Amino acid sequence: MIEYGTAQDRLRKLLDVCPDAISHGCLIGLEKESLRVTADGDIAQTPHPRALGSALTNRYITTDFSEALLEFITPPCASAREALACMSNIHRFAYAHLGDELLWATSMPCKVAGDASVPIAEYGTSNVGTMKHVYRRGLSYRYGRLMQAIAGVHFNYSLPQSLWSAYQKLLGNRGPLPRFVSDGYFGLIRNFQRQGWLLPYLFGSSPGVCKSFLGNAPGELEEFDTGSWFQPHATTLRMSDIGYRNKNQASLRISYDDVDAYIESLTRAIETRNPDYEAIGVVVDGEYRQLNANLLQIENEYYSFIRPKRVARSGEKPTVALAERGVEYVEVRALDVSATDPNGFNEDQMRFLEAFLLLCALCDSDRIGADEQREIDYNQQLVATRGRQPGLELQRRGRTVALREWAEEICAGLEGICDLLDAGDADAPYARALDDQRRAVADPSRLPSARMLSEMKAADESFFQYAMRLSREHRDYFRRTRLSDEKRERFEAEASRSLAAQRDIEATDTVSFPEYLESYFKQSAVRTREPST
Repeated sequence: MIEYGTAQDRLRKLLDVCPDAISHGCLIGLEKESLRVTADGDIAQTPHPRALGSALTNRYITTDFSEALLEFITPPCASAREALACMSNIHRFAYAHLGDELLWATSMPCKVAGDASVPIAEYGTSNVGTMKHVYRRGLSYRYGRLMQAIAGVHFNYSLPQSLWSAYQKLLGNRGPLPRFVSDGYFGLIRNFQRQGWLLPYLFGSSPGVCKSFLGNAPGELEEFDTGSWFQPHATTLRMSDIGYRNKNQASLRISYDDVDAYIESLTRAIETRNPDYEAIGVVVDGEYRQLNANLLQIENEYYSFIRPKRVARSGEKPTVALAERGVEYVEVRALDVSATDPNGFNEDQMRFLEAFLLLCALCDSDRIGADEQREIDYNQQLVATRGRQPGLELQRRGRTVALREWAEEICAGLEGICDLLDAGDADAPYARALDDQRRAVADPSRLPSARMLSEMKAADESFFQYAMRLSREHRDYFRRTRLSDEKRERFEAEASRSLAAQRDIEATDTVSFPEYLESYFKQSAVRTREPST
């Protein structure tokens, strides 16, 4: 059992030593994916708009799997409000160059016409650009393109070094600080896995989907209307078996014991051949179908709810970056695009998530054994598909516990954390954000997934009609307010810089693509284990 009072007590002691560490030291970044769609709601078949710069090198605007799946990225920001303001500005700049196209408002896609309707992203002729494209081509062969058209929001979070240093002293740890920091982030990740089902429950916004996504094979889904499939008590179909939780990866056992075990298990998956993928072929008729025929082509293919991250240098494997410089931040990937928020997320959600991650970081965190991992997987899937079912029970350390009871326990544990984060702020934004979610736990009709279905029913709208209406409303929201000249010029300068950077990369390649791949995969992330203390 997680002792929530421990986290509150530790944070109080840490703030006594570093009073400004949380308010001025934590960094937050957002990544938000959105499909570009036509005025009629079909996936855009147009190339990535040149006015947005190079998808390969632009720091703010890129693409994910599809040429039509835009990804907006904020730099690390000092607060949730600053990150949201930056995200809003990126939206405004993008909409100035999208013509009649819209950004789809929900995680689950618009009208689709099979895999062929989802164009794979292009990144130019350089070796690094070709690798990004071939990787996505491999995903299309392995999982299909439709699943890759699902959008999400990623929340990046880091604690300041000053807080980690004070925390190390508080615990009496005398090992190297970088090792302590990495171990601390992995403890956070393990606690997040145990309790992370709460975020899809509270913020899941994909209980339904357009029938075109699944056709006449909806599995266990039911008919909402002539144009929509749904599950009555689902919170996030995006995180269910029809979305990112992919059965092809069910046999992978990636360890979160520490950074070494994580790197070793992930590397093993990248280097282990898969007979099904061998049947696809790697190079067929002179064309690359995938980067390799292994369980994972590269690290990013592993779909996890939360990842340990370190900014990698150009051409550097993520595992090598982690091995050499340790964990820098965590990336939370369990979040749907909030359909009713123009940015896909709102400030209260971000404040709740900040407090939740602090709780996970400051509680003790045992390693996860095989039995507990099965419980974690079971809980995540159950909440995604049946989270709002009355009386739903989850599994916790060999026993069953009511979802509502466990959610109330976590919220009670967050109360002291939020009070400490609100110190000196009369508006108490963290406590307010927590109160909003406590009300949703007490009354599940307040959850975004429930409100989506209720609004669709009240307006007699299909999923497509509901999402199309909100997409237009969000477009109008961003176009009502123009960017300042200074901000517009900054985005324009970045677009120009990124196009020049892509040209420079393409002009300076000196080896063939097969040689480039061979060199890339030869990078070793093996490191000498340091004892944890």
